[in-house]
Amino acid sequence: MKAIGIDLGTTSVCGAVIDVNTGEVLKSRTESSNAFVCSDKAYEKIQDPKKIICLALEILNSLIDGEVASIGVTGQMHGIVYFDKEGAAVSPLYTWQDGRGNELYKNTTYAKHLGSFSGYGNVTDFYNRENGLVPKTAVGYCTIHDYLVMKLCGLKRPIIHSSDAASLGLYDITKNVFNYPFSDEITTDYRIAGTYKGIRVSVAIGDNQASVFSTLKDENDLLINVGTGSQVSIISDKVVSGENLETRPYFENKFLIVGAALCGGRAYSMLKNFYKEVLCFTKDFSDEKIYEIMGKMIEKAKSTTLSVDTRFAGTRKNPALCGSIRNITTENFNCGELTRATLCGMSTELYDLYSEMGQRRSGLVASGNGIRKNPYFVKILSEKFGAQVKIPTHLEEAAVGAALFSLISAGIFKNEAEAKRCIRYS
Repeated sequence: MKAIGIDLGTTSVCGAVIDVNTGEVLKSRTESSNAFVCSDKAYEKIQDPKKIICLALEILNSLIDGEVASIGVTGQMHGIVYFDKEGAAVSPLYTWQDGRGNELYKNTTYAKHLGSFSGYGNVTDFYNRENGLVPKTAVGYCTIHDYLVMKLCGLKRPIIHSSDAASLGLYDITKNVFNYPFSDEITTDYRIAGTYKGIRVSVAIGDNQASVFSTLKDENDLLINVGTGSQVSIISDKVVSGENLETRPYFENKFLIVGAALCGGRAYSMLKNFYKEVLCFTKDFSDEKIYEIMGKMIEKAKSTTLSVDTRFAGTRKNPALCGSIRNITTENFNCGELTRATLCGMSTELYDLYSEMGQRRSGLVASGNGIRKNPYFVKILSEKFGAQVKIPTHLEEAAVGAALFSLISAGIFKNEAEAKRCIRYS
C-alpha cells in the first residue's frame, strides 16, 4: 500500500510516493513551475495559479500506480488566490513574497495597521480591498494548496486546516478563529476533504508543519530547515512569545514555535552570485562550479575574525533592516574568510532565534537543500548548536509530511506517533 504527497513550492512542484509500511520514498518527481508573472509594481510578487495546478495534476497522475491509500497536499504558506462561487480561481496567486503590506497606509503600513506582516494573506486582502483590487466575482480566498484540494475533490469552497489558517495572519491559535472577516470552514483535525479518482484526499496543511511532521521524530529535538529562507522550529505544549518568533498551530493540540530567517540559504547564494559576477569577466562558470570553489575557500580558511550579519532581507518585524560585514582588517579581507563568515552568520541568526524560544532541545535535525548540498554549513551548525546534525534520508520533506498526514486522516495510522515510525536519518 502507498500514499502520495504533493508539495506546491514557491518555484517548483514536488510529488512523492511513500511505502505505508516503511515510509520509504518509492518514487518522486519535482518540476519547476515557472509560474511567476511579471508585474510593473516593484512590491508585487504574483504567480499564475492555473500553471501550478496543471503541473500538480500532471505530476499526481503520473504517480498514481497500483494501490494508493491516500493523497496529502501541502505548499507555500501565507499567499492567497481568490475564487468565485463555482470554486474557480479569479486572481493571480499573491505569494508570501508579495510586499504590498509594506506600502504606506495612514502614517504607517498596511501590515502594521493590522498588526501583522506583509505577504500574509489577510494583509494582502486588506490592501486589495482598500484599493479596489478584489475581483468582482470573488467570494473567498485560500492558499494555493487549499485550492488544489478544491480542484481534486470538486469543492466550491475550501476546508482550511488551522496550520494554513494561521499562516494568513490575524488568527487566534488558542481559539482557532480569525480576528478578521473570514467565512470558510476551519478544522484542527486530521480530516479527509473528498476523493480523487476514488482515492481519499486529506485537507491541505502548511509546508512548515508538513516538513516538521516528516523529519522530527523526537519532540525533544529541534529542526532547522534551510532553503531560500530558513527556519528553526520546535514542538511545544504551550505558546511562546518573542519579537522574532511565531507560534503556529501543530497537530494533536500542540504548537510549533518558529523563528524564520528571511534570507536563509539565499545569503550563501548571494555570495555565490557575487563571485560569479567577478569570474564571468574572464570565463563562464556554472553555479555548481562556483559552489565547489567556495567549498575549497572554506577549507583553506579554518577560522575567521570577520563578522557577517546575514539579515540581508530584513526580518518580519523590521523589513528595512540590512545585513552587514564587520571587523574587516587587512589580514581577514579575503574570499575564504568571507565565505566562512557568511555561513557562520547564517548559523548565528538561527541560533539567536532558537535562544529566544527559551526551551532547550537535546538533538538537532536539519533538512532542506541548503543543508544537504553544503557539508561545510552542516559542520558549522553542529559546532554552533553543540549537537550532531541528523539529516532525514528522504529528500522531499514537505511532500512526505503531507502523505503521512493523509494516512492518519484516512485511518491507516492511528496517530502522529505511529506515523513517525517511518522517519529515518542518515
